[in-house]
Amino acid sequence: MKNIIKPFFSINTISLTFCTTLLVVILFVIGVPFLDMIELKTYDLRFLSRGHLKGSSEVVMAVLDEKSLDEEGRWPWPRSKIAALIDRLSQDGARVIGFDIGFLEADENSYLKFVNQLDQEIHTLNINNRRLDNFIKKSKIEADNDLALANAIKNSTATVVLGYFFHISEKELDYRIDQKEIDLQIKRIGTSKYPLTIYENKEAKKSPFIRAYAPEGNLEILTNQTDYSGFFNMLTDKDGVVRWMPLIIQSGEDIFPPLSLQCAWNYIGRPRLIVKVAGYGIEGIQMGERFLPTDENGQMLLNYLGPPKTFPHFSITDILRGNLARGTFKDKIVLVGATAVGIYDLRITPFSTNYPGLEIHATVVDNILKKRFLSKPKWTSIYDLLAVIFLGVLTGLALPRLSAVKALSFTLGLFILHIITARWLFVSFGTWFNIVYPILALFLTYTALTVYHYITEERERKKIRGAFSYYVSSSVVNEMLKNPDQLKLGGDEKDLSVLFSDIRGFTTISEGLTPEDLVRLLNEYLTVMTDIVFNHDGTLDKYMGDAIMAIYGAPLDQPDHPARACRSALDMMTALKELNEKWILEGKTPMDIGIGINTGMMMVGNMGSDQRFDYTVMGDAVNLGSRLEGANKNYKTNILISEYTYERVKDEFVCMEVDSVRVKGKTQPVKIYQLHAHNRVPETRDKAIFYFHRGLQLYKQQKWDEAIKLFKGVWKLDNDIFAANVYVERCKDLKANPPGPDWDCCYTMKTK
Repeated sequence: MKNIIKPFFSINTISLTFCTTLLVVILFVIGVPFLDMIELKTYDLRFLSRGHLKGSSEVVMAVLDEKSLDEEGRWPWPRSKIAALIDRLSQDGARVIGFDIGFLEADENSYLKFVNQLDQEIHTLNINNRRLDNFIKKSKIEADNDLALANAIKNSTATVVLGYFFHISEKELDYRIDQKEIDLQIKRIGTSKYPLTIYENKEAKKSPFIRAYAPEGNLEILTNQTDYSGFFNMLTDKDGVVRWMPLIIQSGEDIFPPLSLQCAWNYIGRPRLIVKVAGYGIEGIQMGERFLPTDENGQMLLNYLGPPKTFPHFSITDILRGNLARGTFKDKIVLVGATAVGIYDLRITPFSTNYPGLEIHATVVDNILKKRFLSKPKWTSIYDLLAVIFLGVLTGLALPRLSAVKALSFTLGLFILHIITARWLFVSFGTWFNIVYPILALFLTYTALTVYHYITEERERKKIRGAFSYYVSSSVVNEMLKNPDQLKLGGDEKDLSVLFSDIRGFTTISEGLTPEDLVRLLNEYLTVMTDIVFNHDGTLDKYMGDAIMAIYGAPLDQPDHPARACRSALDMMTALKELNEKWILEGKTPMDIGIGINTGMMMVGNMGSDQRFDYTVMGDAVNLGSRLEGANKNYKTNILISEYTYERVKDEFVCMEVDSVRVKGKTQPVKIYQLHAHNRVPETRDKAIFYFHRGLQLYKQQKWDEAIKLFKGVWKLDNDIFAANVYVERCKDLKANPPGPDWDCCYTMKTK
């Protein structure tokens, strides 16, 4: 259990993923206005990416446009013109006429005022004339435009739906409406309230509806002529965009539908209309076989079809003057409203910043008739929450296993996939799923893990640089930092080359020097030799007093590590020669060194304890390299390499087989070679090496006298090949004491 919990209480990829995902989950639950605003914009972009849709052919608009104002005069018109409009539309076969215009006050007509004044004056003068009274009465009727409109509504073959609005709150008014007036207004619109509300349970009765302070209804003379009216209020989101249409507003104890819903309901024959309320809020509205989904407050998402004029616009003046083809409005829902600049309400929608409010009502009617509903059900919040968790966790699991480029590509892929999926669900199923919060989880997790990776990588870089700067050259350290995957710390078996070097007779040299001079001399020598190791990208394993141990082929792979070790050894001898010349001039004792090189499988890595460790190599191959360094004393050579190294460098370096030896603690013999030079040697040395190899063959054949003769010839040609004298003495000894029949030509080393 502790092992499971521990990662969550330390800074690592698991805890960072957990924290970023949890943070976004919290933000999603509480809601962040800025992020919610961005989500609204992504909602609008989904409309734009979807493109335009064709509007319902059953919905048209009779518009009070600039042409109508030019022909019919300034607004407001006498209501007799509106009455004439109803008559024209009815005669042309319109089925429903909906007014996005309120007839809230009596029509102020100058002719009716004159008739009333004339009647008042006649009564003042006590003129009693029946014919004059009848004339005055008839004139009043003809001049009463409100009465004309009421008669047009009453006599219309189309269903007329009047529009009104609600004062949503008392604060928006500069005055207080008397309660009696509010009750009167509610009574006027009472015939248009929802007939039935079904509550799922008692909890559902906690009034989830949008409440209004008071309605502002039409004149009583007009509302008495039709049972159908609807509000034309629209509510905007925080950014001023109309994305929802309230289908229910409560005023007093009753709930009321909007103008658009009343028009659609009357058009399809006024089927049973039920408001369904669940425990969490309003579920939706059942209109016959149609179910209108809403949010918990009774608002319907608007499925906009396109920019302004998606639905046909007909100028009212053309209708009044009969300029349109007969049957233009047959079996249509005609929405009447203003689109002329200055007298109509401009709205902001996903498709336009100047969208007629009248066309929003047409959009609602279309959505109902064509069942083109958009929705954001309660369960989508669960989906959104799971998307946040899924994207956050998936990113957290994948990124640590990917390179920087692949991680970025993976994250961008998830980003695009989520957007495409959300758009597809919106276009294909009309469901609004959240884009912003899941993307935020993706972005925060990616950013957190990237920063964490950068910090830990820099920490590892410093650690590597600090740990290896004493072991390898700066070029190797830089290469390790560029390609840290090539560095595998800990025990690892690898094919490597190891080099050992040691100063001969160092104890004797040190006896003649003060401690300060000895340290100075040793530091000078070790600095030069270490630089040579680094120049060939070797790794300094350790100093052992005056001895040096170096590795080639680790921590970075070096296919040519045997050659690098051999070049280092030759350069060491050259550098030593220069140091000796300098020291002789300074009156110091010159030095001689022995170098041993072996190649083979070795265990390499950080060896030691948790508190202290060294990057080093271990194994039999390492021990053999050390034995070869010591064997130089026997043959008076400077550089000896094993047969395993020789097989890897024989085409590049000049080597001379020296012997087959059996090192202490081992039974199998190993051929050893003296490393002379890189590529070529002087002709005399080359000839001496040839004679040495021939003498070695005779030695192995136990032809002692012939071998002695050739080895002496070698000495005369090149007295630096001291091994020839060793073999002269060995041949003499074996001649005097012949070996047995099991002699294998090998020399057994008795010291390390």
